[in-house]
Amino acid sequence: MNDTIAAISTTMGVGAISIIRVSGKKSTEIVNKIFQGKDLTKVNTHTIHYGHIIDNKEIIDEVLVSVMKSPKTFTTEDIVEVNCHGGIATTNKVLELILNQGARMAEAGEFTKRAFLNGRIDLLEAESVMNLISSKSESNRKVAIQGISGYVSKIIRNLRQEILELLASIEVNIDYPEYEDAEVMTNNKISPKISEIKRKLNKIINESENGKILSNGIKTIIIGRPNVGKSSILNRLLDEERAIVTDIEGTTRDTVEGNITINGVSLNIIDTAGIREAKDLVEKIGVEKSLNLIEEADLIILVLNNNEKLTKEDYKILDACKNKKAIVVINKNDLERKIEIDQIKYKNIIYTNTIELDGIEELKEKIIELFNLNELEQKDYACLNNIRQISLAKEAYSILEEVEKGIQEEIPIDMVEIDIKRAWEKLGEIIGESYTEELIDQLFSQFCLGK
Repeated sequence: MNDTIAAISTTMGVGAISIIRVSGKKSTEIVNKIFQGKDLTKVNTHTIHYGHIIDNKEIIDEVLVSVMKSPKTFTTEDIVEVNCHGGIATTNKVLELILNQGARMAEAGEFTKRAFLNGRIDLLEAESVMNLISSKSESNRKVAIQGISGYVSKIIRNLRQEILELLASIEVNIDYPEYEDAEVMTNNKISPKISEIKRKLNKIINESENGKILSNGIKTIIIGRPNVGKSSILNRLLDEERAIVTDIEGTTRDTVEGNITINGVSLNIIDTAGIREAKDLVEKIGVEKSLNLIEEADLIILVLNNNEKLTKEDYKILDACKNKKAIVVINKNDLERKIEIDQIKYKNIIYTNTIELDGIEELKEKIIELFNLNELEQKDYACLNNIRQISLAKEAYSILEEVEKGIQEEIPIDMVEIDIKRAWEKLGEIIGESYTEELIDQLFSQFCLGK
């Protein structure tokens, strides 16, 4: 944290402008050594200066340099940003000169990591930064921006404050029983307070499950036997010929992926290998991969052939998907019906054929209905937006349930206090009030370089 780091903060390639960001105590001094223009060590903070980057009196590029002094910067350190002309050669040369003057190449996400460690943002806000960068839809962007604004963090902090006040009252009763002005905290008095905190936390969790969909999209797999039309349905949904379609069984041997947006929510679609008794090793691996994806999916589009009776493979797939959100697509409805519909015990069934495109819009409408996407668009997006955060909130909720159970069993108040504190700590992990170095390294390693 005492050294100065540098990295390219814009996408590499041909473009009008590239930005090299430098952060640390020596950032101004380092850039000043290769800058021909005003003395950057003497300029006011948050100002931009025209000049040239030079190397042994040779002009490398014409640039604008932004100088931002601590503490009012993203990392709370001195930051200098060199705005040079876009292009791989020019950008890399400017970065090379900066590194030669004593800066270190930043690791992935290190600027945001410093912002967190220096108290500029909390962990929830930091994760929202990456969500904003990777957002693929308008709703995804809105979820991320609420996280960056600190609104969601405030909700978690308010909950922690309520728990902290409860803990303080219990502590006074335990440590200073003679203190007459303190409210006497009994299990009966604690119980309604815990119930109210649980109610608020449960509301956050429920909204966050929807927020996860907005943030991460809906992981969707198309599954079924070979030659029932899975790849054709993928192509029709994507409105492009992404998957190879033939009459030969087993054409799709590995997953084929695509992405569409429905009502502002990203649908990440995977077309899987047909489920059947594999005839060779490659196909066997593809079939096993398809079955494993069932557990990971948010939505399953299970395709059956209208023109054939149900087979043992069909029954195997129907059984494997029975506890998942699934839509059964009876494909090839332009052919004679031979399938035994009464044997399919699924609520969501639609009929399609990919020649005339029958049922494709109905399939999209069914997805909207199944995930309440019309309602999600109208939410205020104030929610936790990844699995780590939601899991911690659920853990805190479970601990509070244990507290309620302990109260009912008349466990001593000092024992109840221990569990209440555990719930408070779990909520603290969401915003980074407590963390391990391993967790921080892992989270920020997923960021792009230069952010």
